Amino acid sequence: MAQPVHADRTVPLRQVALGPQDVIVERRADGCILLRSPQPLGPYPDKLTERLTHWASTAPDRVLFAQRDAAGDWRKVTYAQALDRARAIGQALLERKLSPDRPIAILSGNDIEHALLGLGAIYAGIPYAPISPAYSLVSTDFGRLRSIFELITPGLVFAADGESFARALTAVVPDDVEIVVTKNPPPNRAATLFADLKATPTAAIDAAHDAVGPDTIAKFLFTSGSTGIPKCVINTQRMWCSNQVMLRQALAFMQSEPPVIVDWAPWHHTAGGNHDVGLVIYNGGTFYIDDGKPMPGAIDETVRNLSEVATTWYFTVPKGFEALLPFLRNDEKLRRTFFSRVKMLWFAGAALAQHVFDDIQDLAAQACGERILFSTGFGSTETAPFALARTWPAENAANMGLPAAGMELKLVPNEGKLEARVRGPNITPGYWRQPHYTAQAYDEEGFYKLGDAFKFADPNDPKQGLLFDGRIAEDFKLATGTWVHVGPLRARFIDHCAPYVRDVVIAGADRDDIAVLVFPNIDACRALCGDAAADVLNHPKLRAHFTELLTGMARVSTGSSTKICRALLMEEPPSLDRAEMTDKGSINQRAVLTQRKALVEMLYADTPSPAIIRIEE
Repeated sequence: MAQPVHADRTVPLRQVALGPQDVIVERRADGCILLRSPQPLGPYPDKLTERLTHWASTAPDRVLFAQRDAAGDWRKVTYAQALDRARAIGQALLERKLSPDRPIAILSGNDIEHALLGLGAIYAGIPYAPISPAYSLVSTDFGRLRSIFELITPGLVFAADGESFARALTAVVPDDVEIVVTKNPPPNRAATLFADLKATPTAAIDAAHDAVGPDTIAKFLFTSGSTGIPKCVINTQRMWCSNQVMLRQALAFMQSEPPVIVDWAPWHHTAGGNHDVGLVIYNGGTFYIDDGKPMPGAIDETVRNLSEVATTWYFTVPKGFEALLPFLRNDEKLRRTFFSRVKMLWFAGAALAQHVFDDIQDLAAQACGERILFSTGFGSTETAPFALARTWPAENAANMGLPAAGMELKLVPNEGKLEARVRGPNITPGYWRQPHYTAQAYDEEGFYKLGDAFKFADPNDPKQGLLFDGRIAEDFKLATGTWVHVGPLRARFIDHCAPYVRDVVIAGADRDDIAVLVFPNIDACRALCGDAAADVLNHPKLRAHFTELLTGMARVSTGSSTKICRALLMEEPPSLDRAEMTDKGSINQRAVLTQRKALVEMLYADTPSPAIIRIEE
């Protein structure tokens, strides 16, 4: 069993080809700062399927997608097979007269059929919309799914298992819309089997493919809704292809070695469906579809896959790396396989804890005598998503890096912060059938407004990269006019109260002070109290502990903008149906404050409720 020690920075980093750590800075008289890479963006194809065709010709027998079957064996699709299937599926889709006004909706998660249907759609120039399975399987009223269908009016709906999705299919899919399933057609509804979704290719599919160009819509992707209702982001071929060249120039090692990845990231999100699927197809790599998830119990499948497949680039969220740690420590075979070929470890979605960073690096050093570059970046659904990347080691693991080649970043002064805006060929032209959102999305120079704030890791040296500085839309002013920056305060509170808090919502707009609605970690709270009682949130020991935590944090606060004065522990978790929680599990601050307005009023009542936890003055 490997025993990690504190990260030893003297162990050499594995040397890999990466883009330059450099930036051109322009400072304007109005205080705006423009950043761009000195590296020009290389040429990119008109459509991603040009790369599929290329690899089907030059490496026809190379595996493109692999996924375990029911027996646990890998079923595989080569590049040549994928192209043949894409053409046959594309022909069948053309015959159904699908179009941007009648696109394909995919309700189920990552699998080979999902991948092939997507390839067939973009080969024929027909958009498809991968939709979060949670809207079908977790939701009880299908409100979000119904609103998505009303917006995009799909002409064909795919769900891998018709029985599992039967409730959603019955509730939401109009009678005249074709349903396609891989297995188990839903009861009381006709469905086409995916195996039958094919036709003999004719000149029509060739003509349709020839007509696909940079402005052709490839996908409709929905934002997670962390600051509002999910928006339908138009993703064009230009966005996807230019973004892949940006990525290829930053991660230059992919130009000489096709990537091999084991990946679970959901394809209805831009990170998994655009970034990860795209980098494999563009660079002629192999994508092992991981049916595991970064959570207890589900991580075992990921471990099994990583024990067999040596990846060259590995991505997961910080919780995924944390969940992998005990397995990497205890399993020498896994450790040696995992670190044998990997050129870079990549995380996104949240900050990486320093101890996780250190332990992973120590395990790499023990396994192969080298540390592995642990990196991250920044992007959004509207940027396809690659926008910033760090291609060098940094003291702050959360350093997001610098703008990708071919993209401009504008930092605009906004209430003491620098609001980020971006412009480039990878930026969406707008939101589908949502002109009001599109009109608000861009400034007078055509920069897309991310809604996020950044700051320089080193104000005296912009080449050292940028740090995330919170969501502009979440920040608010107290009655005194003092700004409260929600993102940093939220992160500080969760860290201070770990492990007893899962999430928190910050209240106080136009109030005299700050209060919070706390979503507790019930298991940790019960462990603290040594009591499995259902009413643990009212347990005296827990309330006393939260009083101490709140008081301790208040004592080291620097002023009213960082001092939390009272808290209320939430019994009811955030609701997906009420838009309080996104399908990724992140909190929609605005929705919680709206849906739980009565509880916010309770926090600020003149006569305090006994349920309120207050700081001790």
